[in-house]
Amino acid sequence: MDTSAFRRGARDAVPLLLGIVPFGLVAGIAAVNAGFGLPTAVGLSVVVFAGASQIAALELLRQDTPLSVVVATAVVINLRYLMYSASIAPYFREFTARWKAALAYVLTDQAYALSVASYRSDRPVDRKWYYLGAAVTLWAVWQVTTVAGALLGTGVPDAWGLEFAIPLVFLAILVPAIEDRASAVAAVVGGALAVLGAGLPLNLGLLVGSAVGIAAGVVTERFPEGSDGD
Repeated sequence: MDTSAFRRGARDAVPLLLGIVPFGLVAGIAAVNAGFGLPTAVGLSVVVFAGASQIAALELLRQDTPLSVVVATAVVINLRYLMYSASIAPYFREFTARWKAALAYVLTDQAYALSVASYRSDRPVDRKWYYLGAAVTLWAVWQVTTVAGALLGTGVPDAWGLEFAIPLVFLAILVPAIEDRASAVAAVVGGALAVLGAGLPLNLGLLVGSAVGIAAGVVTERFPEGSDGD
């Protein structure tokens, strides 16, 4: 084990915890509001470990949405991990299949961004242990704050209106992610369709908005402004 690389990864992840802590608290509270007990909430957080889709799934479960729609929505939201995995795979090529599976489990937006930026820098680093330093730190804080949120959720009065915190969290995630025209188109199209489809049966509005928004972003990136289609 390269402890220096592990500590460096953990240290680089610390500034990101300012966003992870409230997000994890909201996920724990959302689990309680969806009717989950503490053991189930913790189990869901450990097994799924995917903040945005985890909260979206909990919100749909709270609304008694069919399980097939909940699963489909979570899958669509997590499609970006296919791109992350494909992008980071060349750096992990030398690792065993067992290590790759372990590294894949703790893959997050933040761990991916930190690791790829470090690998592309001129400063050499042990890739596996740097990645684990960042990813395990994020994983541990997420689990702790989710448990704290679940414990806090049982004592939060309904009058506090914490349900409103969930869309605020998604906005906090969304805005920094809009970095170019394609991501802006995906956000606007997906958000608009999700709102317009709020009355669709089985709460399909979110699923339809997510799928069409992703497709719109891909098309925009494939055919940039001013392209003649060649």
